[in-house]
Amino acid sequence: GNRELFKGFYQQANKDALVIDDRYNGGGFIPDRMIELLERKPVSYWTRRGGEVYSTPAFANAGPKAMLINGYAGSGGDAFPYYFRERGLGRIFGTTTWGGLIGLSGNPSLADGGSLSTPSFRFMALNGQWAVEGVGVDPDVEVVDRPEAIARGDDPTLEAAVKYLMEELARNPPKRITAPSPPILKP
Repeated sequence: GNRELFKGFYQQANKDALVIDDRYNGGGFIPDRMIELLERKPVSYWTRRGGEVYSTPAFANAGPKAMLINGYAGSGGDAFPYYFRERGLGRIFGTTTWGGLIGLSGNPSLADGGSLSTPSFRFMALNGQWAVEGVGVDPDVEVVDRPEAIARGDDPTLEAAVKYLMEELARNPPKRITAPSPPILKP
């Protein structure tokens, strides 16, 4: 997951808006590093003589964001949209995630090569209450990817997210930073 995010995010960080596709994310780890990347905002800009403007931190995106989810996203795939919402990073589109945000760790193998999966830790919200496990993360905008639409090559969830992002960009066009003229030093 991290490798895929790094491959995709770093190439796309300079875009006006981002779509993050969490559908079919079976998890395997907690995506706190992914959220840190998505919530980065520029704190300064730099330019080399005759070059393009770039930001610190590098690879920051201040534009609108949308996340796609479905019922096949669970565990870390539940945590990712949960954190995305908690950090106010954008709108979530699709259907409710699986609701399997519980951890398995330290389960021994059996003598016959089999194994047991016994939950050993569980997720809690910042208020100290149980959250997500058994209920999932609901979208802000429910979109059902109907089989006939998918068979036609359509992607209703992605299309709804892109429509939202285009409206957001029309309402709040991205600010383009350009380097001012160099200062003229007086003798």
